[in-house]
Amino acid sequence: MRFFITVFIVLLMFLSCNSDKNKKIDVSDIDVNFSVERFDVDFYTSTKETLPRLKEKYPFFFPNEITDSISLSKIANADEQELFSETQKIYKDFSSRKNELTSLFKHVKYYNPKFKAPNVITMLTNIDYDSRVIYADSLLIISLDVYLGKNHQFYADYPNYIKENNTKGHLIVDVANTLIEKQISTSINRDFLGKIIHEGKKMYLLDMYLPEVSNKEKIGFEQDKLNWAIANEEQIWMYFIEKELLYSTDTKLNKRFIDKAPFSKFYMEQDNLSPGRIGVWLGWQIVRSYMNHNDVSLQELLKINATDLFNKSKYKPKK
Repeated sequence: MRFFITVFIVLLMFLSCNSDKNKKIDVSDIDVNFSVERFDVDFYTSTKETLPRLKEKYPFFFPNEITDSISLSKIANADEQELFSETQKIYKDFSSRKNELTSLFKHVKYYNPKFKAPNVITMLTNIDYDSRVIYADSLLIISLDVYLGKNHQFYADYPNYIKENNTKGHLIVDVANTLIEKQISTSINRDFLGKIIHEGKKMYLLDMYLPEVSNKEKIGFEQDKLNWAIANEEQIWMYFIEKELLYSTDTKLNKRFIDKAPFSKFYMEQDNLSPGRIGVWLGWQIVRSYMNHNDVSLQELLKINATDLFNKSKYKPKK
C-alpha cells in the first residue's frame, strides 16, 4: 500500500471540507497570488531533529497513523532516496514550472474572475500515476516523480500510452485538467455524441487556458497516433455514422473510444495504429468548429446542451 494514499484521503477530508479561433489574450494585468512549497525536498532532507518542524509545517501529511519511525524509515530508504535524487535532477529548480502555473492561473482567472489560485505543494508518491495532481480547495498537490520523462528507467514497464504523458511538458496539462474537472459539472449525457462533446468542451478549455501548449501535449497522444487521427478524421466520423454510434447509449463505447487505452477499438485490422480516446479527440474538433462559427462566451459554451451545440457547429471532418 502506497505511503501517501492515506495521506491524500486525509487531505481531501481536511480541506473538504489550439483552434483556428484561438487568440492570444493579455493576462499581464491579472494578479494571482500563490505559494510553492517543496514538501519533497523538505521531507527527504529531514532528520530526526528536524522532523518535528516539518510536521508543524505540513500537519495534513502527518496523521496519527504516520509515526515518526515510519517517516524516518522512508527517508532513509535507499530506493526512496534514489527516486528523490532522480527527481531533483529535473526539478531542483522549479522556477520554469512556477512560471507555467502563473500563466495558467492567470488565464483561468481571466475567464473565471472569482477563481483563486491555490497554493502548490510538490511531493513524491512512488510513481502513483493515478494521483498525478490533486486539487482540494485552496491546495494543489503535484507528484513530481510522475514527470521524469517518458524514457526514464523508472517507467520501463509502463505501457507507451501512459509513459507518453510522464514528461515535464505534460505536468501543466494535468494541472489544468484537474482545475477543469472542478469547473465542469458531471455529464448527464447518455448517448455517445453527448459524451464526446462533453469531453470536447474540456479540451477546448485547455485551448483557452494553455494557449502556448501544443495540441499533442494537450491530448496526450504519441506523435504518430496524433498524425493518424488527423489523417483519418473523415473515416473516423463516417465509421461512427455508418455504425449508428452517435446516438447509441451503449456504455461499452466508453472503453472503446473515450477511456484511456493503448488504442481505440473499431474492431478493424489496423486498430493498433489509432490512439485511445479517439472519441475525445473528435469531440474536441466538433467543439472547436462550434466556437469558430458562433460568437459565444466560454460560460455559454459550458451551458449549451450537446444536441444544440452539434447542430450549430457546422462540423465537417477534414478530408
